[in-house]
Amino acid sequence: MWPLSSHIEFGLFADLAIAVLLGIGFGGVLERAGFGGARKLTAVFYLYDMAVVKVMFTAIVTAMVGLFVLSAAGWMDLGELYIEPTNYAAQILGGLVFGAGFIVGGHCPGTSVVAMASGRKDGMVFALGMFAGVWGYAEFTPGIETWIKAGSRGELTLPTLTGIGMGWWALAFVAFLAFAGWGMGRLEKRFARLRPAQANSF
Repeated sequence: MWPLSSHIEFGLFADLAIAVLLGIGFGGVLERAGFGGARKLTAVFYLYDMAVVKVMFTAIVTAMVGLFVLSAAGWMDLGELYIEPTNYAAQILGGLVFGAGFIVGGHCPGTSVVAMASGRKDGMVFALGMFAGVWGYAEFTPGIETWIKAGSRGELTLPTLTGIGMGWWALAFVAFLAFAGWGMGRLEKRFARLRPAQANSF
């Protein structure tokens, strides 16, 4: 039964090796897709290239459907998966900070490392800023962990909040993905005039 970690104990070296291999593979795919370039990433805010949203949303829905199928087949115990405790205030604030950084810097943490690995200077600057932010958070916000824990709502999921089974939620998200894909295609055609002439050169 999956996840493998529930019945296989990996050593530290194996954990690190798996993480490195997965990271290299993930980074390689991002680079091949053009997601290591800030222009491709920020294009979504101008609505002429929604590839980033399409890929992210498709990945989320694919994972959701995959987890449901594996669980329904008895091949995965969902109780073994870690779910980040919900804290509305902290997560909304974090999302706003993350989004602002994405807009200003043109990268997220993963794509900045990919850009840095491929020699892009903006990726290097963004990654350095990210590491500086992590250090500053650890050094200068000692009371924030207490605030986060105080507002924790525990592990919340859509099925537990609504009483609607995971299968119905998975089906609803598949349908919404299809509708969103059609809508994003319309947006790309509508705002194609905003695409810079060099936007496809990565």
